[in-house]
Amino acid sequence: MKIYTKKGDAGTTGLFGGSRVRKDDVRVECMGDLDEANSTLGLLRVKLGADHAWQPQLHRIQKDMMDMMSHLARPSDTKKTNTNPIPADGAQFCEEWIDELENQMTSPSDYFLLPGGNEISALCHVVRTQMRRGERRLVSLMAVDTVDPVIPAYINRLSDLFFTLARAEMDKAGVAEEKWQLFLYKRFKQAGDTPKPENPA
Repeated sequence: MKIYTKKGDAGTTGLFGGSRVRKDDVRVECMGDLDEANSTLGLLRVKLGADHAWQPQLHRIQKDMMDMMSHLARPSDTKKTNTNPIPADGAQFCEEWIDELENQMTSPSDYFLLPGGNEISALCHVVRTQMRRGERRLVSLMAVDTVDPVIPAYINRLSDLFFTLARAEMDKAGVAEEKWQLFLYKRFKQAGDTPKPENPA
C-alpha cells in the first residue's frame, strides 16, 4: 500500500466515517496541534534516553494522545464505531504524577518561570505550550461538535504536567529557576488581600 493517495491535493482530507473536510477545518487544526505536541514529546523521549524513569509514563501519554486524536477525527454523528479506548483516568493519572513530582522537589511551585533551564526542561516547556495550543483548538471544536469531556480534561492536565516535569528536571539537575513573578493568587495572599472580580463590562 502506497503512503500517498493524492486525494488531498485539492486541500481536503478524510475523516473517520468517510466525510471529507478542508485541511484548515477546526477539527483538522485541533488534531494537527495535538499531533505536533505528541511529536515533540517523542523528541523529548529520545533526548531522555531509553532507561529514563519517565519513559513508561511518557509512552503511555503518547499512546493516549493517539487514541484521543482518533476520537477527535470522528464527527459525533458518524455511524461507525471507534474501537480505540478513551483514557478515562487521564486527568487523574496526570494529577497523581504531578503530586509525586512536587513532593520530591526542594521548592514549591509559586512563580511563573522563564522557559529554559536546560535542554530537557526547555523541551518540556515546548510540549506544554503546544498542549495549550491544542487545547485552544479543542475548545473551538467543542463549540461545533460534541467531544467526550474526558479528552479536554486530560489535555488541560497535560500542560500542567509538563510544566511540573520542566521544574522537576531543573530541580534534579541543580539548575536555578529563572523566576518572573508570583502566581496571582500568591501575590494577593502576600499582600493580605483577596482577588476582586473583574468588571464584566
